[in-house]
Amino acid sequence: MTLPHSPLQRPPERVLILHNPLVARSAALAAEMHAYLSSQAGLSVQQAVLGEAEDGAGVAGQDLIVLLGGDGSMLRAGALAARHGVPLLGINLGRLGFLGEVPPEEWREALGRVLAGDCWLEARMLLHVEHHRAGQVLGSYEALNEAVVGRGALARPVRLKALIDGGELTTYVADGLIIATPTGSTAYALAAGGPVLPPELRNILLIAIAPHLSIDRAIVLPQGSTVEVIVRTDHQAILSADGQYEVPLADGDAVRVCMSQFTVNFVRVRPRHYFYTSLVQRMQQNPSADKVSK
Repeated sequence: MTLPHSPLQRPPERVLILHNPLVARSAALAAEMHAYLSSQAGLSVQQAVLGEAEDGAGVAGQDLIVLLGGDGSMLRAGALAARHGVPLLGINLGRLGFLGEVPPEEWREALGRVLAGDCWLEARMLLHVEHHRAGQVLGSYEALNEAVVGRGALARPVRLKALIDGGELTTYVADGLIIATPTGSTAYALAAGGPVLPPELRNILLIAIAPHLSIDRAIVLPQGSTVEVIVRTDHQAILSADGQYEVPLADGDAVRVCMSQFTVNFVRVRPRHYFYTSLVQRMQQNPSADKVSK
């Protein structure tokens, strides 16, 4: 089952521009965009730095978030937009731009279409990730791409007991286990040899990293599945969510992953078949490029 495509309910009246100062050109372009939007009648426009907005201040009540940055920025902004139910339009300033919708030279045309309601929303699932120790939840995270449970700095595999809906699947002996969304199937999971899933699906993808005498094929789980990974190791292990967090794991810790209650709505101005055309073009242009940029 897929998440539905839908039109924008109404043209936006309140717009928040977010930029990542670590990305070249983002601040200057954000200022230019702010001036353009402020000149449009009936629009309320705010501008903020991505890191400063992640506490949610100024996000609730917006009709549209415009994010200037690469795929890494889009991951951060996607989780933020999802929590507050605000559609997100990405202006790609990164290398690949799997998530960003609009090339920087086309931002005026794209915003003009969005303000006129000539666009559609693409809903994508997130993961809800919990870190458990001795029956206590030590932390929880929302991830648009993936959660990774794996080894730390030492080049030694970890043993990861994987359970699906409470039933044991297998114990992986590997550098790690990627638990990915369909969005994440084009990120780390793709680099590890996994399949590409249509982005609007609501399935979870499992794929081991450098498995040793373990399952070396990706597994696509049914919608609604819950994954639990129990760590067995005598050295450092970590949990990473979208590459934004690095949480130390101890022997016996458990990581539980399921579909999040939140959904991110990406604003699209390209045709609905854009995904596959865009994927092929980017892979041909960047066969060895990093999968995530700032």
